[in-house]
Amino acid sequence: MELLQNANEWLVATFGELGPLYAIGALGLVLVLLTLPSFLKRQADPMDKLKGTGGTRAARTEVDGKGARLRTKDKNAEKLDKFATFLEPQGEEEMGAAKLRMMQAGYRGKNAVRMYHFIQFALGIGMLLVGLLAAIISSANGDLSMQQILLMVLLPGFAGYYLPRYWVNSRLKKRQEEITNGFPDSLDMMLVCVEAGQSMDQAIIRVSKEIEQGYPALAEEYAIVAHEMKAGKDKTNVLKDMAERCGVPDIASFVTVMIQSASFGTSIADALRVFSEEMRDKRVMRAEEKANVLPTKLTLGTMMFTVPPLMIILIGPSVYRIYETLSNATFF
Repeated sequence: MELLQNANEWLVATFGELGPLYAIGALGLVLVLLTLPSFLKRQADPMDKLKGTGGTRAARTEVDGKGARLRTKDKNAEKLDKFATFLEPQGEEEMGAAKLRMMQAGYRGKNAVRMYHFIQFALGIGMLLVGLLAAIISSANGDLSMQQILLMVLLPGFAGYYLPRYWVNSRLKKRQEEITNGFPDSLDMMLVCVEAGQSMDQAIIRVSKEIEQGYPALAEEYAIVAHEMKAGKDKTNVLKDMAERCGVPDIASFVTVMIQSASFGTSIADALRVFSEEMRDKRVMRAEEKANVLPTKLTLGTMMFTVPPLMIILIGPSVYRIYETLSNATFF
């Protein structure tokens, strides 16, 4: 601390009151300049060798018989490609976990992870600059301690950096809650479709259309399952992928039941009937659990907003009378 105090005094004596801010800004600029070359350095991609050849044009654009452009590569994605080593996790496990997390939050784009880290980095730097500007203005108008200056500069930067993470986590929890709430109803509808003579694939398609208004996240998952089955993907892998994308224990249990039913050759309708009944009971238990927890949560509010006024009403007059008696009393 003594070393920092001496450095602070030297900066103030040399550059004036804004000397510490100049030092922080210069240090940040030096760190950015030192780390930027390593971030921009990118390993050679074998696909880059195709640039300038006919394969590049074919890969970027598909043209029909009339010469109309059908597909064009995203220009924003091209701009972010040069920063891929900086905006994406380099480890395979970390990259897979990041993609899974973004898919569970509902962001299925190819560049979802890259855009997430770009927004996180941009907000962090932007809010840091805003905090630095606010600290400079405040220092010019009044005296601020070194700790106050650091808080004004660093807190907005941390807030901007962690804001995208908070947004993704809140969206993920909201989406999983929506899937959990709508899953029992979708099972009942699926059971009705199967008992009416439809196949499992047709039942999933019908359920995805029926629940689209009430539970769009669950309807989207069912639609993805239906499209993958139509494309010829193995049904077991499709259901496992659905459970992984949702990240909900009820969906994982449903996938296990469906796989076991297909493996042992049992009736899918019977399995759905038993499982849907269990899901309804589980939903009732969740509602009862929330109802039972509510009085405990209200206890603190009741004590804070009811007990103090009650104590004032009951004890206040007595305290006032005692005070008046002691004020008027004569002590010898």
